[in-house]
Amino acid sequence: MEISLAGKRVLITGAGRGIGRALAIRVVACGGHAIALSRTQEHLDTLKAECPSVETVACDLSDWEATRSAVEALGPVDCLVNNAGAFIFEPFLEARKESLDTIFNVNFKGAFNVAQVIARGMVERGKGGVIINMSSELGLRTIKGGAIYCASKAALDHLTRVMTLELGPKGIRVNCVNPTLVETDMSRAVWENPDTAEWIRTRIPMGQFASLDDVVSATLFLLSDHAAMISGVALPVDGGATAR
Repeated sequence: MEISLAGKRVLITGAGRGIGRALAIRVVACGGHAIALSRTQEHLDTLKAECPSVETVACDLSDWEATRSAVEALGPVDCLVNNAGAFIFEPFLEARKESLDTIFNVNFKGAFNVAQVIARGMVERGKGGVIINMSSELGLRTIKGGAIYCASKAALDHLTRVMTLELGPKGIRVNCVNPTLVETDMSRAVWENPDTAEWIRTRIPMGQFASLDDVVSATLFLLSDHAAMISGVALPVDGGATAR
């Protein structure tokens, strides 16, 4: 199946590293115009050097007003991938307010903010669009120590369903992608710990973590016209882990 994003302007948050970076490069390969947003200019600079046609924007999603200004200045966007995320694990009884603020400011409020600006533009132009919220397997099931992170992703999943109901009549599709553990910098503390990594791996029926390509390919499919009637789903890319 050939994926074409020709003529599509695709905004990807958290695109300086990991899933977002790989996705930006693949969007270009599929003929789309990738707009990579990251809070770290250095990461954007190396992405630009690797893939010169990518448009880059430096912005900290935890700053509500600065984010709105930066996103509004981008002009028309046909597709949005809310990929930026923060990852902190703390036992519930030891969880700190600072951790709660950090996780929800990015994983939920940041995604909400960007999606609202982009969706309003889509509605005004009247041409529909696609929004994908990058969630997690842990939005669908729980794990010890994940009170804040799991709650943020479950909130994002539920937001996706509400957006589906409200934006569907406007021709805007909204979906989630819910990967299991991917070996990215954000989750390094987990997959570099042999005991933790093995414990997680044994709970994935296919016995392995998701690769960047696994997640990017699923996301590209949902962005494409091949998924024209798919909206409101949370798509696990987890080797069957959520089936347990």
